[in-house]
Amino acid sequence: MFHLRSAAAAALVIPLAVAGCGTSGSDAGSSGGPSSVTIAAGGCDATGAAGTMYQPSATSSPNGPRDISTNPEGSSGYRSGLPVTHTKDYAVATANPISTRAACEVLAKGGTAADALVAAQTVLGLVEPQSSGIAGGAFLLYYDAKTKKVQAYDGRETAPASADENYLRWISPTERTTPKPDARSSGRAIGVPGALRLLEAVQGEHGNKTWRELFDPAVKLADDGFEISPRLAGAISDESKNFVNDADLKAYFREPDGAPKKAGVKLTNPAYAKTLGAIASEGAKAFYTGAIADAIVASVHDTTGGRTAGTMTTEDLSKYAVKIREAVCTPYRDRELCGMPAPSSGGITVAQALGILGSFDLSKLGPAAVHGADPGPDGGIPTAEAIHLISEAERLTYADRDKYIADPDFIPLPGGSPAALVDPAYLAGRAKLIDRNKTMGTAKPGEFDTATPGVTTTPEHGTSHITVLDKYGNVASMTTTVESAFGSYHMVDGFLLNNQLTDFSAEPTDSTGQPVANRVQPNKRPRSSMSPTILFARGSDGGRGDVLGALGSPGGAVIIQFVIKTIIGLTDWQLNPQQAVGMVNFGAANSPKTNVDSAHPVLATEEGKKVVEQLRALGHQLNLAPQVSGLSAIVKQGDVYAGGVDPRREGVVLGGS
Repeated sequence: MFHLRSAAAAALVIPLAVAGCGTSGSDAGSSGGPSSVTIAAGGCDATGAAGTMYQPSATSSPNGPRDISTNPEGSSGYRSGLPVTHTKDYAVATANPISTRAACEVLAKGGTAADALVAAQTVLGLVEPQSSGIAGGAFLLYYDAKTKKVQAYDGRETAPASADENYLRWISPTERTTPKPDARSSGRAIGVPGALRLLEAVQGEHGNKTWRELFDPAVKLADDGFEISPRLAGAISDESKNFVNDADLKAYFREPDGAPKKAGVKLTNPAYAKTLGAIASEGAKAFYTGAIADAIVASVHDTTGGRTAGTMTTEDLSKYAVKIREAVCTPYRDRELCGMPAPSSGGITVAQALGILGSFDLSKLGPAAVHGADPGPDGGIPTAEAIHLISEAERLTYADRDKYIADPDFIPLPGGSPAALVDPAYLAGRAKLIDRNKTMGTAKPGEFDTATPGVTTTPEHGTSHITVLDKYGNVASMTTTVESAFGSYHMVDGFLLNNQLTDFSAEPTDSTGQPVANRVQPNKRPRSSMSPTILFARGSDGGRGDVLGALGSPGGAVIIQFVIKTIIGLTDWQLNPQQAVGMVNFGAANSPKTNVDSAHPVLATEEGKKVVEQLRALGHQLNLAPQVSGLSAIVKQGDVYAGGVDPRREGVVLGGS
């Protein structure tokens, strides 16, 4: 495992909120410490009103235009006032109450975090198919309590062996036009899926339930049916026009008259139940070989409606392999954070930003400084100074990300490992580039020797996230995706195929003609921003202490910003997990635009408006569109777990009662 220790990074020692975090909401005790909290009643059955999405606000319609580089998913409102959830023995959070319950019931029956992931993902592929599924990809950090080791599972999709650097750029050397109807909706977008192989690998190593029984919840739900949630209904409405070239997709999500199906309509999916039944009986090989693999390849090559075919083969599927990589573990204040290595840029970029921010004392710049007291269950908004410093640090780190990070099996990182990019001395130098009185607008990358000097800023799209802590002390943080909403709009045997290859740069060179790291190459994995994270305490010697919890979020290339603000909320500002995830989203890629989340109710208050004006005075060009994260964070709080789930989606935290 890549593991950086730095005494300098711990110069500002701030206790993480989990040591005795304050609690907000009706279940809070007087002091907020472990002895005073109230455990959420109902256990795995506690999916009441607080676990379902409130009516979307009039200003957050998922059907409006949006810039997918900063707002990859449609907004569906904000559930103001969610309390922090306390549970005993185990806890799980996913983006949908039904999948959370399925995973919780596995934990209640003695299953491990690895077992719960299988149940959660297979149900999410049914109830939240616009975001993830068995024909997508995933990145997972898994902490094994017995060995005290962190493993980084890379289940990212790969390009077909026949793909070349122009695979997304044009149809062929003799037909130099963009794939039809566009790259995202064509067969060219579809990568060789990795999520199912990842689940099989982690459950085989760390599970204690039989593989087959973990599919029972999703199979039963697919056969018996479930009601379309408000968020899924919004996505169907937004994307229905794009279902025209796939008969199965169109029949599943549209009414006979062609209208998009609405919230509350009951869906059954016997084809998905049959697919899962085969995988449950035969293992992942039932997906990667045989009839299901043949059907996937046929769909990739389908030219209905003039779609450009991809070149994936059954051999590409059968040869897919998960990679176990070294987690990126670095210090922040008195904590250690472990994140995902390349080809995800998430772990390195988060570590870089926090390393830069180690040069600044943020402790007095949080929401309490704006609101004058406890910011309440929604977390409030931090000071303009905090947003400025954090956004500037992110600009610097995105500049490095855009230039240097790609699939390390094809494009080595500077120096051959993350070490150079997260070196404390390098990051201290980068911190000196930040002017506290004005924004830099855009940043230049640091100087490292590289074989790929080009720069690319390919946007990414939607995802989902699962956080699990089991009763054995194991921890799982997994971000999972089919890329854009409903992937490539190809449906096979009840599940959707991804469009993950659009995370590659379609152009193999930049505007100066230099090759870019994230160009398409045969069998290569596209760069990602997924940032599953596990938190640890640190001992006085700088070594790793006890595991404290985990977090992560969907959100395309903006995931990095969501995760950074949550870590800072938990660590520097001592927010509880619900406040930290609910707090205003903010941050920046390497762009003049700074994101500030208008979905949060505080933006309509005088306090919020004042922060916005102060940012403008510092020169920030503000993007005030809703920032639709899907964060979840679960941390240990004495002898219980404290969990928070994003008010911007319809997820819920459940656990032992």
